[in-house]
Amino acid sequence: LRRGGHFCCLEFSQVNSEVLRQIYDLYSMNVIPYIGAAYAGDAASYQYLVESIRKFPNQADFAGIIERNGFKHVRYESLFDGVVAIHSGFKL
Repeated sequence: LRRGGHFCCLEFSQVNSEVLRQIYDLYSMNVIPYIGAAYAGDAASYQYLVESIRKFPNQADFAGIIERNGFKHVRYESLFDGVVAIHSGFKL
């Protein structure tokens, strides 16, 4: 990204609520791979997607990674109690 560029990223993230996290885990581990198998004929890729989402840094840690890579005015907004988050920052 060039100097002055604006970085935006919409990413699945870490769910904040314990109750919602349990529901989301059940959904993601059981339903998403099934949908992948039914519509794309590829459950394994969708299982990998679910596993990679779980390994992705939480919102604050990802914001720190962005900052350490030269971005300023980094911020994030959690949506749906953290199921997804929008991160943004400027390359200065």
